[in-house]
Amino acid sequence: MTAETLTVGKPRNPVRASGLRHLITPAAILIALTALYAWVGTLELDSIEQRSLNAAVILAKTVEHLRMTVIATALVVIIAIPLGIVASRAKNRLVTPLILTAGNLGQAVPCIGLLVLATFVLGVGFQTALVGLVAYAVLPVLRNTMVGLQQIDPALIEAARGMGMTKGQILRRVELKLAVPTILAGLRTALVLTVGVATLGAFVAAGGLGELIINGLKLNRLPVTIVGGVLTACIAFFIDWLGGLAENLLKPRGM
Repeated sequence: MTAETLTVGKPRNPVRASGLRHLITPAAILIALTALYAWVGTLELDSIEQRSLNAAVILAKTVEHLRMTVIATALVVIIAIPLGIVASRAKNRLVTPLILTAGNLGQAVPCIGLLVLATFVLGVGFQTALVGLVAYAVLPVLRNTMVGLQQIDPALIEAARGMGMTKGQILRRVELKLAVPTILAGLRTALVLTVGVATLGAFVAAGGLGELIINGLKLNRLPVTIVGGVLTACIAFFIDWLGGLAENLLKPRGM
């Protein structure tokens, strides 16, 4: 018996298998949206439902929702990553508990309660919703930045110093690059959290898909509530999928 006859089949291509795996989430989202569209098309909508479930309104609310999510996440990155860098330094160990406590407050206090408190200061509107979103989503990015920087092998940092790099160069060229996968994992979590919590922006007149959900509940219009809920879930899954792709693309080679 020759070696050729012992070959059962072709070896599995890991690149192709990985590519197919990455297509599962967008395919599932497309199926869910198609099923939702087909289901709504079979319903006899009354005048109230028609005012909510039309292309112009759904597109406007989706854009408002994404706008809140993107701006809040950008603010989280601007706030949390520098604070995480400060908290990860051994010389700042006295400040680290204060930074962590501030980061924990956002998730310790219910977001709806935080929005109510912010309303007394800022009034209702988009800026009030941003306060709640940023406070709620800052912790994952803050903690992951700290963990990503603290788990770097000290020998690598010493080697960079031996090459004549300054502290700033070591941070930019070595530490942050090696911490990218951990930081992106925290950012991915923060994005998904922000998409869900952004529905509460409707309580402070910030718009978004939360308005469809709340209006459907208030007016006892189940189709409106389901459409708002399914669209929010699809956005969350899609953003999580994009975050996974970003982690794979931005991960340093060899890790």
